[in-house]
Amino acid sequence: MEKYRILIAGAGIGGLTAASCLAKAGHHVEIYEQAPQLAEIGAGIQISANAMHVLRSLGMEESIVDVGVSPGAYVFRLHDTGEVIQRFSLSEEHKRLHGAPYTQLHRADLHDILAAKARSFDPNIVRLNRRIAGFSESDGGVELRFADGKTARGDLLIGADGLKSVVARQIAGDIPAQYTGDAAWRLVVPTRQLPKDVLEQVMSVFMGPGGHVVCYYLRAGELLNFVGLVETDEISEESWTVKLPWETLKAHYRGWHPAIQEIIDAADKDQCYRWSLFFRKPLDNWSSRRATLLGDSAHATLPYLAQGAAMAIEDGAVLARALELADSIPDVLQLYQRNRMERTARIVNQSNFNRNLFHLPSQAEIRAAFAERDEGNDRNGWLYSYNPLTVELR
Repeated sequence: MEKYRILIAGAGIGGLTAASCLAKAGHHVEIYEQAPQLAEIGAGIQISANAMHVLRSLGMEESIVDVGVSPGAYVFRLHDTGEVIQRFSLSEEHKRLHGAPYTQLHRADLHDILAAKARSFDPNIVRLNRRIAGFSESDGGVELRFADGKTARGDLLIGADGLKSVVARQIAGDIPAQYTGDAAWRLVVPTRQLPKDVLEQVMSVFMGPGGHVVCYYLRAGELLNFVGLVETDEISEESWTVKLPWETLKAHYRGWHPAIQEIIDAADKDQCYRWSLFFRKPLDNWSSRRATLLGDSAHATLPYLAQGAAMAIEDGAVLARALELADSIPDVLQLYQRNRMERTARIVNQSNFNRNLFHLPSQAEIRAAFAERDEGNDRNGWLYSYNPLTVELR
């Protein structure tokens, strides 16, 4: 297999994973990141078996499990009474069915582990303070241009530069973003500040009219992650760093279950973040002759299925495999996107469907919808069972 010089725009979860997959295969990899230091913000993240297969192959499973939590189940509840509408097992059942664990951990912890792994292949693999301005390509290679006028050359460029991707804009043009009507509150609360066993160690989804809440534990149970989705006409910036008043958060969840009230009351009132959510249709082309997209740059996904990061991780593994199977860069990129577009589009669309399912206007409609739908069998059947290391590429 020919070895290539590969440039990656963006040192997020997708870019770092792809870098390690490619470096492990023997390629020379350079990651260009606009931030002045390598760090990750945000809160909880979920790694199901489909993504863990990749991380295991890179030797990271033990480190991830050590800092994470294995939830016993996925539990769907009514927003006010807490009545359980449906439950399916995770933990040992997930591992038995799919061959790898389901782990919930802090996004910053995962990012640190990924960065350390990438740097184990090359201590200088990440180049910081490099804001991307665009790229050009020819039969001989690709040139990445930076805002300061400098350039870097390689055989292949991967745009892993997120929702506002410069690489995606050049490949696909402007990508319309439509406000969903929802915003996501993000909190992380130390469990020592909460009543003991405020929630069992499961993935708890409280569903109600006009919103839903997802709660799960991080760092061996030391932290509780809270994601509160609310319907609102108040649109703010699409950013994790936007703070809004605690009083606004509290008002949104008036009348919800006592556990939700206890978590909100225990939150740091100066650390309430809310991200306005925008929907983007899946792209029908990710690639030019020597550049392609990965993760949110290609298939931005709403957080209603907990698979955004997992899809980026899968992308990196499949792209590395495509480089082994095709004879030229253009053929590699077509093989890669051909084998990723249908699955990632399904994730995007299913996430959008879940938004409506979780926000049904009455308890009767919620009960009726779940009576017709077995969420555990559905996800086990097509979502978690996918292994990007062994799936046939055509």
